[in-house]
Amino acid sequence: MTIHQIETKVGEYICNHYRSAVEIGFGGKTTAAEIIQHAGIPILCTDIHAYQNTAVPAIVDDVFTPTLSSYADADVVYAIRPGTEIVPPMIALAERIGADLIVYHLGFELYENGGERLDADGILLHRYVKRS
Repeated sequence: MTIHQIETKVGEYICNHYRSAVEIGFGGKTTAAEIIQHAGIPILCTDIHAYQNTAVPAIVDDVFTPTLSSYADADVVYAIRPGTEIVPPMIALAERIGADLIVYHLGFELYENGGERLDADGILLHRYVKRS
């Protein structure tokens, strides 16, 4: 499966389960976020680097020292292929704002027990935080 197909499935999963989303560490790739945006769901992408002319709203933010107001309305924060070192601060952020945390890992990378496993039309997602 190509990365475009994976990002498409992540975007579709978010559309089917959430009302607002923030993608963390998008790296300038907006496939999933564009799907979410086209479904009429508020989306924001964040990264530690600035990306110009993105198809979706994007800001510079560091998940290690996040600007909480940027995430305040999110039902879910998600990341596609993040390094495992940023999973702990993403968990802390999701818990702090009361949002789910969904991660698509590269290969068999996991953080601790991998969280709750979710089937998203043939791809494996990991939910590390579930809203109460």
